[in-house]
Amino acid sequence: MAGEQKPNSETPRFLIKGQYVKDLSFENPHAPNIAVRPEDKPDVSVDISLKAQRLDEQHFELVLKVTANTKNKDVTIFMVELDYGAVIQLFNVPEDRMEQVLFIDCAGLLFPFARRILADVTRDGGFMPMMLEPIDFIALYARNKAAEASRVKEAKAG
Repeated sequence: MAGEQKPNSETPRFLIKGQYVKDLSFENPHAPNIAVRPEDKPDVSVDISLKAQRLDEQHFELVLKVTANTKNKDVTIFMVELDYGAVIQLFNVPEDRMEQVLFIDCAGLLFPFARRILADVTRDGGFMPMMLEPIDFIALYARNKAAEASRVKEAKAG
């Protein structure tokens, strides 16, 4: 095609080789006795984390973990935990940029798939679909790096 640019052999890039549900758990501990009335506003807590491991020189596994707990007063309505993974191949990415590419760029591409799975599972569990808000993976990465630096500093001081 005219105007299409093909990456040269030196262009940093990545390829998602495969995506998969690594672990999925949904618990509805008080069914069938739990009924959330429309006027009830349950408390929802969501935790998102990322983990990567190197598989070989170019391939990495990235796992996006989402844990959500929904309660109405002190009663658990449902709990869901998803580990959504991908095998990613990196080309020409400098070693000092690999973590950012995985935890920001690649995570951003995996998120919509994980979001859909969570929505489907909660809907299939008898509730309104849980629609996670978009995640700012740049801010999440920055927070995690700052927390890591703080832990290292405390460990050296203590």
